[in-house]
Amino acid sequence: MKKVFGFIFIIIFMVILSACGSNGESETSSDEQSGSVWESIQEEGVLTVGTEGTYAPYTFHNEEDKLTGYDVEVAKEIGNRLGVEVNFEETKWDSMFAGLNNERFDMIANQVGIKPDREEKYAFSEPYTYTSAVLVTQEDNEDIQSFEDLEGATSAQSLTSNYASIAEKHGAEIESVEGFNPAMELLANGRADATVNDRLSVLDFLNTRGDKTGVKIADRKDDASETAMMFRQGNEELVEAVNGALEEMKEDGTLKEISNEWFDEDVSVQ
Repeated sequence: MKKVFGFIFIIIFMVILSACGSNGESETSSDEQSGSVWESIQEEGVLTVGTEGTYAPYTFHNEEDKLTGYDVEVAKEIGNRLGVEVNFEETKWDSMFAGLNNERFDMIANQVGIKPDREEKYAFSEPYTYTSAVLVTQEDNEDIQSFEDLEGATSAQSLTSNYASIAEKHGAEIESVEGFNPAMELLANGRADATVNDRLSVLDFLNTRGDKTGVKIADRKDDASETAMMFRQGNEELVEAVNGALEEMKEDGTLKEISNEWFDEDVSVQ
């Protein structure tokens, strides 16, 4: 009887060890468990792309309520060259990284700037846009003429954006907003002193609204920031495939053509 109990104890002990080993394996990402993400995309024929849909002229809805914009068209062309359909999943900027982490989409196309802290957590394609930051204030604001004047001022910013970091470095107090349009609204309503944002988006905003904006560009950074498609780490094959498509688009002039269509200038080069 003792031998029987001893044998049962050994079996139970082995089952516990096996369960512990299984728990350790479950800590690996589902990407690793399911194999190559790029292989899955090719099998399904669909590349799922996260985007904001409210950030003109990069990603927004036109008068027919159709999703369009520079980033949207670039992503579509990438899909064409990879032989897959592009399915856009729209989400707010501050939820976008979490959506990528949770595998709601395979790639983000939303003017994501390449920053060292992001490179520690995510993978990036080669840059496809070069732009710069501008400081925007109310038209009658004479106190804030340069980035140095942001010390102690309130700046409306998306917390995870490159532009929030610039505002903070210049001593601004950050008023959190979810995207470009809310930032401009707070500024126009006098609930913020300034916003630091993308030059091309601000120019599009000013050109679209005409003299009714009540805001102006007070200063501009000379150094260009690089923006790229963003992915979860460990998806090297997908990143390489997208890079290959972008390189083809640069070589045959398609990327320049898309850029000129939206900006009347080539923002795909420095």
